[in-house]
Amino acid sequence: MEDEAKRRFAEFAAARTPALIRVAYLLTGDQHAAEDLVQSALAKTYARWGSLRHEDPEGYIRVVMYREQVGWWRRLGRLRELVTAVPADFVMPDPSTHTDLRVAMREALRELPPPQRTVLVLRYYEDLTEGQVAEILGCSIGTVRSRTSRAVTRLRQLMPATEPVLEATP
Repeated sequence: MEDEAKRRFAEFAAARTPALIRVAYLLTGDQHAAEDLVQSALAKTYARWGSLRHEDPEGYIRVVMYREQVGWWRRLGRLRELVTAVPADFVMPDPSTHTDLRVAMREALRELPPPQRTVLVLRYYEDLTEGQVAEILGCSIGTVRSRTSRAVTRLRQLMPATEPVLEATP
């Protein structure tokens, strides 16, 4: 790869890695796995960087990440142990209702099987269509719909009943 291409890749990686790690964290539910996923996707993208069209390199690397994640959960199946810094039965108190809701949602997402979590991230965080998700995951639109439906149903079961947040008026 020529020096100019290496420089462009280094600039792209430096600028976009934090955003890619955020998406990877949503996909994996684990900070270290997210970092590994981004590193793997960056390595695969680097190998192809010279032949890529550079109009949307982030779109390309995100597809690489999604496909890598699918490959990981297909290889590992559901036999993996999740190590967390905080025990599952310990909830840190927080005076903010919004923060409590975010924590509850994160914990509920962690409970979902990786295929369902991946579909939710792609559909609702990345705002992709069912067809785009099906293409990325290599499955049918019907599979995307059923996984989405099951995931949303499971999230509703896992999420605590919440009161509507009312803002105080002066």
